[in-house]
Amino acid sequence: MREDSLNPPSFTLLQKLIHIRWIFVLLVIAVAFIGVAMLFSAANGNFQPWASRHLARLGVGIGVMLCIALVDIRIWLKFAYLFYGFSLILLILVEVMGFIGMGAQRWLDLGYFNLQPSEIMKITLVLALARYFHGMGMEDIDRPTRLLIPLVMVGIPTVLILRQPDLGTAIMLVMASGGLFFVAGVRLWKFGALAVLGLALMPVSWQFLHSYQKRRIMTFLNPESDPLGAGYHIIQSKIALGSGGVSGRGFMQGTQGHLRFLPEMQTDFIFTMLAEEFGMIGALGLISLYILLLVYGFAIAMRSHSHFGRLVGMGVTVTFFLYVFINIAMVMGLIPVVGVPLPLISYGGTAMMTLLIGFGLLMGVWVHRDVVIGRRGGDRA
Repeated sequence: MREDSLNPPSFTLLQKLIHIRWIFVLLVIAVAFIGVAMLFSAANGNFQPWASRHLARLGVGIGVMLCIALVDIRIWLKFAYLFYGFSLILLILVEVMGFIGMGAQRWLDLGYFNLQPSEIMKITLVLALARYFHGMGMEDIDRPTRLLIPLVMVGIPTVLILRQPDLGTAIMLVMASGGLFFVAGVRLWKFGALAVLGLALMPVSWQFLHSYQKRRIMTFLNPESDPLGAGYHIIQSKIALGSGGVSGRGFMQGTQGHLRFLPEMQTDFIFTMLAEEFGMIGALGLISLYILLLVYGFAIAMRSHSHFGRLVGMGVTVTFFLYVFINIAMVMGLIPVVGVPLPLISYGGTAMMTLLIGFGLLMGVWVHRDVVIGRRGGDRA
């Protein structure tokens, strides 16, 4: 049988544009415009310095997302390891020549903008793991030795990111990778064994945490123990969440935010500001939009006819879920403060671009969902 008979005929550019899930794109834009409004409010009714840049990055990011969606997913399969290696080199460069901001060495100064390679690694690691597991059968995944390579692929960037230090991103890498391991077919008892090992190593791991990370964990357990120090952020966040009530104080009327009691309200604690101004109704409205995006993501992943497409779709969707869950749980005091931005809402260029690149890959999985890729990377029926 000829190779061109094994797959549906290639779409033209116009056909690919038609097959994009435009409802998903509109949901992304809607959430991002909520971010523009909140950043406008955070600057006391001024588009500068945050809202205008957020809007410009959104425009560029949507264009990049659509361009990525049109690329055949077999291209991403082919170059997955190359992208991962490039991201790893960038992380090593941060270790060597990254500049320090807010007590952490996480960024590379590229002149016109600052690049945070740990954000890029969240997507390239998904691609690399998806390629690795795509080429394996269930009998291979059952062999513990075959899991050593992907564990190393996760472990090296995690260690580099912990050294920056950036505990939140390191946790996201590990958890998103765990989701991919599960989707790939790794058995639950192996996760249980790793969990037991992790618990056993907790006393040792505690010794390697930075002093401020230890304070955050202790503050999480008892924030009132230091209300004017380490517990200040989370206490003010809870006050703002409570003061919003059901319907909120009104746009740009939040007292905790606009009287500067609420810290980092343009980044980590922007959800708290939104909840204070628009109340429980506004907060649940935003969460509902996030849930719709997650439902679309999981549905797209499950509709893909290629194992690589399913893994990439699941990896991107789980990463997005972790962004949402960790940030909202953090500002509510359900988990320690770890500095994870609220996706499409918080100010931050690299995080937004990385997420939109991931969404572009997700759209690409949908557009090319009927492409079936053989275990060795070749097309098959």
